[in-house]
Amino acid sequence: MKIGELASLTHTPVETIRYYEREGLLPEAARTGGNYRIYDETQATRLSFIRHCRGLDMTLDEIRTLLRFKDDPARNCGDVNALLDAHIGHVAARIRELRQLEKQLKNLREQCAEAQDAAHCGILNELTDLASRPAASLAPGHVHGTHTRKSGQRGDPGAG
Repeated sequence: MKIGELASLTHTPVETIRYYEREGLLPEAARTGGNYRIYDETQATRLSFIRHCRGLDMTLDEIRTLLRFKDDPARNCGDVNALLDAHIGHVAARIRELRQLEKQLKNLREQCAEAQDAAHCGILNELTDLASRPAASLAPGHVHGTHTRKSGQRGDPGAG
């Protein structure tokens, strides 16, 4: 199948498929005489696996590790267990951060009980006050994503 067919079958944007190839998650596709990429069911299955892992908020490096185990089925999966345990820890930490963020937002929302002119909006005034404080006195900020990205690692166009 061509890349567009693979994209439709796996509900994955074409650019994401190309990105996964560049990142080495998908093997580079064979090409037709007309230089079209061609894929088979094996690549579709692998891409679906990658997309499912991304849906679980796994990093590309975590997925690479899992794929190495899938590519070597006789290998002991103890490291897979450890990887998932670590990922569960990252998710738990993220949940704690999100709960704290929710609490901060609810506290902020309480600053403006009813609609009024923006000059007297409790939310805007509180945000302005918080923004004017030295950074050290501010609560931890919102952190996007579960893991720290390695420097130079490009973003996943299919992650959003």
